[in-house]
Amino acid sequence: MEKQSVTIYTVAREARVSMATVSRVVNGNPNVKPATRQKVLDVIKRLNYRPNAVARGLASKRTTTVGVIIPRITNPYFADLALGIDDIASMYKYNIILTNSDNEDDKILAVVRNLLAKQVDGVIFMGYNLPDAVKKELKDSNTPVVVAGSVVDDPNIATVRIDYQSATEEATAKLLEHVHDHVAFVTGPLKYAINGTARLKGYQAALAAADVNYDKQLVIETNGTYQASYDQAKLVLQLGIKAAYVSDDTLAVGLLNGLTDNGVKVPDDFEIISSNDTTYTKIARPTISSITQPLYDIGAVAMRLLTKLMSGKESTTDEKDVILEHGFAQRQSTEQ
Repeated sequence: MEKQSVTIYTVAREARVSMATVSRVVNGNPNVKPATRQKVLDVIKRLNYRPNAVARGLASKRTTTVGVIIPRITNPYFADLALGIDDIASMYKYNIILTNSDNEDDKILAVVRNLLAKQVDGVIFMGYNLPDAVKKELKDSNTPVVVAGSVVDDPNIATVRIDYQSATEEATAKLLEHVHDHVAFVTGPLKYAINGTARLKGYQAALAAADVNYDKQLVIETNGTYQASYDQAKLVLQLGIKAAYVSDDTLAVGLLNGLTDNGVKVPDDFEIISSNDTTYTKIARPTISSITQPLYDIGAVAMRLLTKLMSGKESTTDEKDVILEHGFAQRQSTEQ
């Protein structure tokens, strides 16, 4: 015979108390007599009762569950962000549903719809683009969303990040100080605001400050993969490029290895600065100089901001666009 599931009603019946009393015990409400609390806990243990988060949240219309969307789960940048999210979620007693979107619009929409079907209280989005269809789904469902570690072209969506434009300008300026000109910007898709708006503006600002003409040929766009960057090494050499600021550590390693396999010595013949300071920058040889980001903190602050939005607290524009400080790690891919 199929085993019947244990429900809050079963526990209440066995303990000879009301379901409201069981609910108070499960949720840690202090307004329960110690003897009654112990009786309920004994029944819960004996029946191995596991409260259903969705069922428990029906009365309050909350499930204490948050959806976290990662564009590429193998990228250590997003993994480090997720650690900060998870720690703060645990602190505020929220459960995490972690999903992978492959950074594809159709899959992002499918993932969001799946999360909304699970009645998540909020969503943390890590990626480069929130499609309009996804924004509409979230708005129609009245589900709060925070973008962590990126930017989106929508001032109404809360973000937690560094100043990518300023960081790119500083990194490009460092390279220009060493090689004076022919500094490239190697990037993932420019259709994403973080690359095509924030970082590109920073790159252009550094060129202007150094009185170097902007050359579109030196903006080398890829699909964001290691292989795509590796394959661009020959083009980089043909264009006489002497240094590159790179938008992602995966791309930076790809470029480094492509150059090395073509007989180029880094940093003697070519300098590289990357963007995210993940493990990749430290295990590559030579090690790669990089902008540093407080990745754990970005994730943690994003989760804390989401808890405020989920509780219905109004946020000012400044609170919705939280910018944390960045730094720079000097390593072997740039001259001292």
